[in-house]
Amino acid sequence: MLTPHARRMNLKPGWLLLLFISAVVRSVPIDRSEANQEQKMEVQEENMDTGLYYDRYLREVIEVLETDPHFREKLQTANTEDIKNGRLSKELDLVSHHVRTRLDELKRQEVSRLRMLLKAKLDSTNTQSLQMDHASLLKQFEHLDPHNQNTFEAKDLELLISTATKDLENYDAERHEEFKRYEMLKEHERREYLKGLDQEKREREEKRMQEMKEKHRQHPKVNAPGSVAQLREVWEETDGLDPQEFNPKTFFKLHDTNEDGLLDEQELEALFTKELEKVYDPKNEEDDMMEMEEERLRMREHVMKNVDTNKDRLVSLEEFLKSTEKKEFNNPKDWETLDAKPAYTEEELQRFEAELRDKEEELKRKAETLHQEQELLRERGKALEAQKREYQQAVLEMSQRQKEQQEADRQPPAGPNGELQFQPQTNKPEEVKAPAEGQNNLPAEPPQNLPIHT
Repeated sequence: MLTPHARRMNLKPGWLLLLFISAVVRSVPIDRSEANQEQKMEVQEENMDTGLYYDRYLREVIEVLETDPHFREKLQTANTEDIKNGRLSKELDLVSHHVRTRLDELKRQEVSRLRMLLKAKLDSTNTQSLQMDHASLLKQFEHLDPHNQNTFEAKDLELLISTATKDLENYDAERHEEFKRYEMLKEHERREYLKGLDQEKREREEKRMQEMKEKHRQHPKVNAPGSVAQLREVWEETDGLDPQEFNPKTFFKLHDTNEDGLLDEQELEALFTKELEKVYDPKNEEDDMMEMEEERLRMREHVMKNVDTNKDRLVSLEEFLKSTEKKEFNNPKDWETLDAKPAYTEEELQRFEAELRDKEEELKRKAETLHQEQELLRERGKALEAQKREYQQAVLEMSQRQKEQQEADRQPPAGPNGELQFQPQTNKPEEVKAPAEGQNNLPAEPPQNLPIHT
């Protein structure tokens, strides 16, 4: 049986591919104990999420490819450029039949999932389509070949890697935009809340909010992420080592928690926990945890920009050591936290509020339409209920009449005083038979007295 460490080393090639095309957005505190390290790595490997809507498909494809010895060997020797330019995809033609069969099955499952998404989307928009051209609709999903929906080919792997790489390059920008909208919505709600108060309460509430904002700003100085001061602080407080004996190479190996010779985005973000704790405390009302995560993202981007020279979203030991030789490492600029600069301008806020008003009006129109439809359905329901009652009453009356008629047929006739009358039976006269044809119906004359001859 493989130990956790051995399992982690066996997973290294496939996870290198996933790490290259993934942007991990969580931080993991560093624990020095080996048992916790092993457990933490297993949790990271199981829970790492790229944030892509096809994340599961991406993971399953990589896991299946890992089972092929030939592809695994090529993956071990591949560099990020080989992965980027699609040379690694050409090795798919050499994998075993069992692997290709499993990949075909995964692709068919993904196509089926996408079809369900398309159907749900069309149903939600009330789009009536008697004949759906799935091939054309699937073209909007760039991570697979829509023209071949049954087999997984080299083009599928190339599209999967290139699309994931492109999507993840825009992932941080999308997160920044989402945060900006979050901040504008928060300010919009604050202003709307104040509008609903009378002057005295409004002034008192504005004063309280300003005091909270000032309290949040009164925090210790934050070291620039990636600077010697910031790393020494982690070395001393997290690693429990003497700050005077700080060694960049040792520091790198200590925080390369999966021992793959690289610092990925998750491992980098874990280094900023101490700095973030200076500014944000979940127990404080004035500290917003959404802002803390945006601060963490900004710190990671700052380090990547200055250290990740080949832009593969990973920091190698060589890149890390070179960054410690730069002037900015020992003499960085002061780090400005989010509270020093607003995330949006007043013009952006006004456009956002106008957009909210338009959406509110649209929702009101839809709500009014739904209300009218509901009233119409209610009236129709009442009419149907009335018709149902009339039908039941008619059936009941008809049943009652039938019952009375049956009872009347079973009783003898009654007299004028209600007494029962019985009619005696009389002998019916014999029927006179009709004469035969050619005969009259006159009675026969009695015979005449005939003379008697003597």
